[in-house]
Amino acid sequence: ADYVNVDVFYATNRSPDAAFDSRPAADRFTATNAGKLTYGQARVSIPKSHVAGELESPRWYLLEFEEDPARHVVLQDVRRLPEGAFFGALQSRVRDAGDSSAFVFVHGFNVSYRDAARRTAQLAYDLRFDGAPVFYSWPSQASLTGYFTDEETMARTVPLIEGFLADMADRSGARNLYVIGHSMGTRGVTRALRNLVARRPDLRGRFRGIILAAPDIDAKVFREQLAPAMHLASGRVTLYASSEDLALKASRQVNRGPRAGDSSEGVMLVDGIDTIDVSGVDQSILAHSYFMESDQVMGDIRQMLRGNLPAAERKPLQTVKLREGVFWKLLPP
Repeated sequence: ADYVNVDVFYATNRSPDAAFDSRPAADRFTATNAGKLTYGQARVSIPKSHVAGELESPRWYLLEFEEDPARHVVLQDVRRLPEGAFFGALQSRVRDAGDSSAFVFVHGFNVSYRDAARRTAQLAYDLRFDGAPVFYSWPSQASLTGYFTDEETMARTVPLIEGFLADMADRSGARNLYVIGHSMGTRGVTRALRNLVARRPDLRGRFRGIILAAPDIDAKVFREQLAPAMHLASGRVTLYASSEDLALKASRQVNRGPRAGDSSEGVMLVDGIDTIDVSGVDQSILAHSYFMESDQVMGDIRQMLRGNLPAAERKPLQTVKLREGVFWKLLPP
């Protein structure tokens, strides 16, 4: 009575643990690249006391040392499904949705399978999403020291993400199909979609919306090589950026180039893409996970998903006009 269950779908190229069925739910997938996809469903509990944007976990300073579904977002179960059964269950979920919708979430660097599942459920719950929530979990090392390994893994994962997005377009049954990428996950999303619309012209415009949150992508590469393909894939592309994102500032130093999601030296302006500057809305130390942790950003995404509204029609975005173009500002509370 103190929590509700949220069932999410997943595809992953993580290797299943050898003792998959006997392992705790959080440990059933490893950080090793399997080179092929495993499909299934995960069940996540959300406490009824949940605060929008929070990913409630045990806090040692409150003497909480074990997960409690009445207080925390908990990964309860993970099961594998054959590919055909996966898409059959997904189609059934989409048919039950009022607007025939689904989203695919691709997580970023330093994220475990467990937290990818928990975040996806939290997103679906906080967005009050009526369709099928799906996440793609690539084998991040879930470690701050694993950045370069994660970069290499993501590069190798792009073809698998591309194939999965093609299958989602062809086999999900969703009329309204959204793709959401965060941080390093946007590299996989943008490169996969670029390849997909080149290989499959019939899928141009197939995606209802593409959301790129805090993209950890070289700004020049994004502008010149990736942005045009995003516009081909969807008529509604939204990029969220912040001047206070310390994770992207660190990435800039490591990669020796500005990142598309860092607005500290200017907002990314590209024709066909709505850029939203959210500087100031995230009060966390890194200010990097605002699209999942800020109720304001969640509210903006909710408007986009429900009405397919462009930034110019969403409240309370403030239009900022420059000589080079227009972007929008989400004012801090």
